Amino acid sequence: MKGIVVLVLLFFLSSCQNKEVVLPQANETVVDDVKDYSPIYFFFKTEEKDTLIEVNSNKSISSNNLFFNIDKRLPLRKVILEIKKLQDKKTSTINKSLKSENYFIYTDTIKKTMAFFPFTKVKYKLEKPDFNVIYFYLDRNDLVHFEDEVFSKNELQTFLDSKPIPASRVVFAYDKGMSFGKYLQYQFFVKHLIAPKGISINTKKEYIY
Repeated sequence: MKGIVVLVLLFFLSSCQNKEVVLPQANETVVDDVKDYSPIYFFFKTEEKDTLIEVNSNKSISSNNLFFNIDKRLPLRKVILEIKKLQDKKTSTINKSLKSENYFIYTDTIKKTMAFFPFTKVKYKLEKPDFNVIYFYLDRNDLVHFEDEVFSKNELQTFLDSKPIPASRVVFAYDKGMSFGKYLQYQFFVKHLIAPKGISINTKKEYIY
């Protein structure tokens, strides 16, 4: 097979039937190898005009690293709800391991291999930040909202370099209507931002609304 297929399929046997997950893509690898893992699958389904999510975590072991194979077409609002449930389940179990990690699975389009994006320590808030939280809101159309300003995401680094930020720490909020694939693209985008002197970017807390 020449190149990489646009729709990367992972096949998982469930009730003797094949199901597929269309993985997100990126042009870099964050983590390239993980041992002792359990897979969790987020399947994309449609029923009439509704998009449904089917989660299969039957084979997950809380003491293992967890691989989240999430279909990139799924809406973020539904994905995060399920992720929070699984995070809570993992932290509450008596068999949990303090060394186990959670990873989003995606495809590196340069290396043409599967890769892993860690998100173990991220806490999700399904609400708009309080008035005292300084944040950038990333919408599904690649636009950034900051207070009364709206600009392209490609202008965010310039904005950070040139505009005073009224806080020592900022967080990011995400449009709940975007796809999971778009959300993971944003994760790489945020990862490469350079915070100005005296400002830190808190990537351990995210708001989804």
